[in-house]
Amino acid sequence: MINVAPEVAQALQDGQAVVALESTIVSHGLPRPQNAEIARQIEDAVREGGAVPATIALVDGVVRVGLDDAALEAIATRDDVVKCSSRDLPIAAARGATGATTVAATAHLAGQAGIGLFATGGLGGVHREAADTWDESADLVALARTRICVVCAGVKSILDIPATLERLETLGIGVAGYRTERFPAFYLTDSGHTLPWRLDTPEEIAAVLAQRETLGLAGSALVIANPLPEDRQLDPALHERVLSESLAAAAAEGVRGRDVTPFLLAAFHEGTGGESLRANVELVVSNARLAGAIAAAEAAARG
Repeated sequence: MINVAPEVAQALQDGQAVVALESTIVSHGLPRPQNAEIARQIEDAVREGGAVPATIALVDGVVRVGLDDAALEAIATRDDVVKCSSRDLPIAAARGATGATTVAATAHLAGQAGIGLFATGGLGGVHREAADTWDESADLVALARTRICVVCAGVKSILDIPATLERLETLGIGVAGYRTERFPAFYLTDSGHTLPWRLDTPEEIAAVLAQRETLGLAGSALVIANPLPEDRQLDPALHERVLSESLAAAAAEGVRGRDVTPFLLAAFHEGTGGESLRANVELVVSNARLAGAIAAAEAAARG
């Protein structure tokens, strides 16, 4: 069962702008008790951009597209919230579980609900040493087969970024920078890699989305990479030091698979004295606001 919140359902029916938001960042990516308040800031940023927010989660076995206060508090505070990628959804739903949706699961459910815009922090991708471990995020496969536009700050800097960019190209997932030719790396403004396309306004992005429909190429995602301003990024030297220490700690403790990202994010929070949290919140709020503006421009273009 997919339960669409009344405000979201009405907006979709009326052809108004709607932006999907993931819930894993609330349950697993942000510290308590700030996570619930930050989740509301992210939703407010979508509204500032001109759209209706639709945070997605699984609550007691029911998919919720748009969360009321009680559901948001449950995702933010309950200890039994599981991390749900696409493959986990049917099992978790059948067992009546409460789950926070990853990028892959959120993109899928947003597509099922008819939502075309999605804002997140950073995408998953190809992990370091994937040539030996085959560790690659399900986000990439989900985006390859989902009609959605994702606004993000690139991919997480803990990943193998060149390999991730190659996989995005192979899977036919379009990537463009928002007011930049450089691909961001989550906490960092510039990953060191050049993008093939730059788009400078929400209206220009909306026009690209329209052309994708016209050309029959809307079966996969369009990724809009929205970097933090250079003066708001995490200090690059601090980033490199903490990343090296965190990767070594994860290896020493045998952390693998889906546990790697939350482990490294927690290590970054501790190792940077909270600076990584500040950057994380700023980039997610910025992405939500931009996604709202793109959704509004797309709705206006449709009339």
